[in-house]
Amino acid sequence: MTTDACKLTIAQAQHLLRSRELSATELTRACLDRISAVEPRLNAFITICHEQALAQARDAERRLAQGDAPALCGIPLAIKDIYATRGVRTTCASKILENFVPPYDATVIARLRAEGAVFLGKANLDEFAMGSSTENSAFGPTRNPCDLQRVAGGSSGGSAAAVAADECLGALGTDTGGSIREPAAFCGVVGIKPTYSRVSRFGIIAYASSLDQVGPFAKTVRDAAILLRSLAGADPADSTCSTRPVPDYERALNGEVKGLRIGVPKEYFVEGMQPEVEGAVRAALRHYESMGATTVEVSLPHTDYAIAAYYLIATAEASANLERYDGIRYGLRVEADNLTDLYRRSRGRGFGAEVKRRIMLGTFALSTGYYDAYYLKAQKVRTLIKRDFDQAFARCDLIVTPTAPTTAFRLGEKMSDPLQMYLSDIFTISVNLAGLPGMALPCGYDRQGMPIGLQLIGPAFGEETVLRAGDAYERSGAVTRRPTVV
Repeated sequence: MTTDACKLTIAQAQHLLRSRELSATELTRACLDRISAVEPRLNAFITICHEQALAQARDAERRLAQGDAPALCGIPLAIKDIYATRGVRTTCASKILENFVPPYDATVIARLRAEGAVFLGKANLDEFAMGSSTENSAFGPTRNPCDLQRVAGGSSGGSAAAVAADECLGALGTDTGGSIREPAAFCGVVGIKPTYSRVSRFGIIAYASSLDQVGPFAKTVRDAAILLRSLAGADPADSTCSTRPVPDYERALNGEVKGLRIGVPKEYFVEGMQPEVEGAVRAALRHYESMGATTVEVSLPHTDYAIAAYYLIATAEASANLERYDGIRYGLRVEADNLTDLYRRSRGRGFGAEVKRRIMLGTFALSTGYYDAYYLKAQKVRTLIKRDFDQAFARCDLIVTPTAPTTAFRLGEKMSDPLQMYLSDIFTISVNLAGLPGMALPCGYDRQGMPIGLQLIGPAFGEETVLRAGDAYERSGAVTRRPTVV
């Protein structure tokens, strides 16, 4: 059991830890051994916290022995390297923060520490979470554990790959335009982006503050529910964080979808989508009908404008958020004879090409004479997209779509064409613009054996419905998880 312990789900590990059939140290060592075995090929981690993880495991054992065992006590997790983590290098996959060690924890990191979770290390990502493939990392790309020649998705590709490859039992990601759901779909795991404000953003290195959201990756929907309950809740350090009570998401998983009204947006089944993706999603919809749900066609007419609106709003906010990296207060500093050159050299050497591209796009959109034409208009489109969802949810309880138009593409395939890369998020971006909860889970495989992701979208604070529907589909046995190649 000990050597295979890394393959456990969180729910399974909870039982074994509490019954003393497995120790937290044994579980952590199994994950660390797995990391050592596959990391040279996978590159899911930037920093591995070997000694810290074992120390946390020993502390968890003491709590378990005393009967003081919160839900995640002794559970080994991977943390996307975008969370401030006290005493641990936090790079955001950028050279400009390569040696940055925060003196404090992000709120969700502090909550996980309080629960006795074990931090295995910091997971790879696209630099400053800007990307859809984790190829923009200054520390090299993460490879897909289902096919090492393909991307893991992005920006949270390291977190998704680590869960899929059984390097950890769960992981944290962030989602600005699909950065949890797309890599979850590409790697064949579960990933949920909660309602905007459901989880505190304090201590997360900001990309686009009105879009960024914290969420978990897991091997099962039940595990995602367990993680989300520990993460969610009010936070006085984040004024945008909701004070609504946090439900017991795991209790909502009753296996029932009878009577559930599922909306199917016609705009999400588009020409050019990989036929196997459409086929698998439509088969999942038929499966829901066989379980007692009903489907109804809905329309989200402003979907065509989502990509343009997103890349104006997100880049404008990124331009403002990344002003702080000036080579003076913290981060990379490249000496120069004057202040202007210090800025130019530090930022020029510290930021990668995609980050520079988005800073320039955002700065242009906010510049004098263009603010109303671009940024303000994009915000108006955002309102229309939100209205589309409100009208759709008047007719249904849940919306089901593909997560991405294709399965994972090959490394390097889209790096020379940023627009094609941006289109990878065409089905996920609207959910961020509207601030709604969305979850990806596996619903099949293509001919090459690559996972296909089903996206479930709920109304604001409708996580219970999303999780219940995902769990019912998963436990029905419609899809069996396949082993990875690593």
